[in-house]
Amino acid sequence: MKVIVIGGVAAGMSAASKIKREQFDAEVTVYEKGHVLSYGACGMPYLISDVIKKAESLIARDRTHFEKMGIVIKTGHEVIDVDDRAKVVTVREIATGHTFEDHYDKLLVASGASPIMPPIEGIRLSGIETLSTYDDGVRIKKLVADTRIQNVVIIGAGFIGVEMAEAMLELKKSVTLIEFKSQILPNFDKDVVAPLHEEIMRQGIHLKLSERVTAFEGNGRVSQVITDKNCYEADLVILCVGVRPNTQFLKNTDVARLANGAVRVNKRMESTVTDIYAAGDCATVYHRVLDSMDAYIPLGTNANKQGRIAGEVMVGKHTKFDGAMGTSQVKVCNMEAAKTGLSEREAIEHGFNYKAVTITALNHAGYYPDHTPLSIKVVYDADTKAILGAQIVGYEDAAVRINVFALAIHANVKTYELAMLDFGYSPPFSGVWDAIHIAANQAK
Repeated sequence: MKVIVIGGVAAGMSAASKIKREQFDAEVTVYEKGHVLSYGACGMPYLISDVIKKAESLIARDRTHFEKMGIVIKTGHEVIDVDDRAKVVTVREIATGHTFEDHYDKLLVASGASPIMPPIEGIRLSGIETLSTYDDGVRIKKLVADTRIQNVVIIGAGFIGVEMAEAMLELKKSVTLIEFKSQILPNFDKDVVAPLHEEIMRQGIHLKLSERVTAFEGNGRVSQVITDKNCYEADLVILCVGVRPNTQFLKNTDVARLANGAVRVNKRMESTVTDIYAAGDCATVYHRVLDSMDAYIPLGTNANKQGRIAGEVMVGKHTKFDGAMGTSQVKVCNMEAAKTGLSEREAIEHGFNYKAVTITALNHAGYYPDHTPLSIKVVYDADTKAILGAQIVGYEDAAVRINVFALAIHANVKTYELAMLDFGYSPPFSGVWDAIHIAANQAK
């Protein structure tokens, strides 16, 4: 069996490795547009802030590791077309421009996603950056080491935008964070993130909500960001306004895709074309709460799991991906936030008969020193009391609690069951009733 893998980061290398472990005589070739394999992209904001000192620390496995497994690695190569009938891919060697064809028995599309570049006047000026690849992280780290870079404007307050704002603050830059919606972290409920707004401004970040960028100005290099409300000086701009799946090379195939380009897959990572699979940020994900195959949740956790499942399926195993709920965590200066399942807004959008409660509790026993408050919002089915989603905001030990709610949703644990679950207790770690118990008791 000859397998071609398009993309050599999380999903692609997870699949390639799994195939070789399960079927050592399989011929596996990986075409990767960049020059670094299997790196932790989520660590890049912390590399840029110098919390992580060396870029090499982000690399989980180097190409030598994979080549020793018998995987053929072709970095600096971009797949530009797929013929799904002839089972042939067209590949371009980026350094030379030379193109050639390669055939496959099975194909995995693990090409990831790229930052969206909105059609804003002046967006091609020098000094406007995006953060997606390993090379992006290394380049931005070098740029911000220049003491002439003082005013940094970050556009988009999702996960990456918020993390990059903190990174620039760590480097003693003057930071402006612009978001066209009325809140940061738009997948959270607005009432949940209100304390995070206060934290961001308390730390000195200039937070500008409900503002839309209309133009960039500068003489060859960006110097100003123009919005519908104001004008901001900028030595560097970092765009964090979302991503789009890298699947343009599938345009001549019968592979079904969402409107944004994500490949539609089933629980076995199979596309609508036999012997073509997809995984990671270029593919859809089964959402357990919505019971939908068409969710798009570009997270590294999903990419690694989907890649592993794809590898097993491609060698004939009868496995499937149990699905995701968008479980995520983010550090916001000295605070933490986490979410799993549906927000209240999402429950309304999808027509659920729901209820929601929000509680405030302490991260450990009130009589133990240095306790801090945390808030938990639980969204649950009004009739069955099944948990639909949860959001947590607080300080130390807040975000990690989201994993309990993720497990509860996965296992269909009801609010009244979670309220009496036998958690461990010790004053340095929680109250005798943990914050999770309190939230679930309120919900039941």
